[in-house]
Amino acid sequence: MKKVARKFGIFLFVIISWVLVPQFIYAEIDLTLIKQTNLDVQPLDTATSADGKLIFVLARGEILVYSIAEGKVANRISIDKDFDRVTYAGKNNVLILTSSSSKTLKIIQVDFIYNIALDGLPFKGPADAVVTIAVFDDYQ
Repeated sequence: MKKVARKFGIFLFVIISWVLVPQFIYAEIDLTLIKQTNLDVQPLDTATSADGKLIFVLARGEILVYSIAEGKVANRISIDKDFDRVTYAGKNNVLILTSSSSKTLKIIQVDFIYNIALDGLPFKGPADAVVTIAVFDDYQ
């Protein structure tokens, strides 16, 4: 009698667990093509900027910086031909390149430069002077 009660208890536990635990089964998946473009190089790897506005495409000997907003390659960065993997670390704004053949790691700092139109505004000093704006985001 105890064996039957034990088996029934296990059976009841399995049935209740199966009913109460949510089943994450999706009926279907809908995929939508957002953008497709042809590149003039063979891509080896890709990484995306933290804000999702840039895609870094690693090719043999260079990195293509693809702007999603402009829909084109915005910049090219020359690198050694040995690198075969790229990762973007958004917290530090760095590209991390690795080469499995030469066992090399390279870290590249990415600084975003923005042009600010100052036409017609008053200024002090040379009109063509370089201006650097520093943003301090570590409030204490």
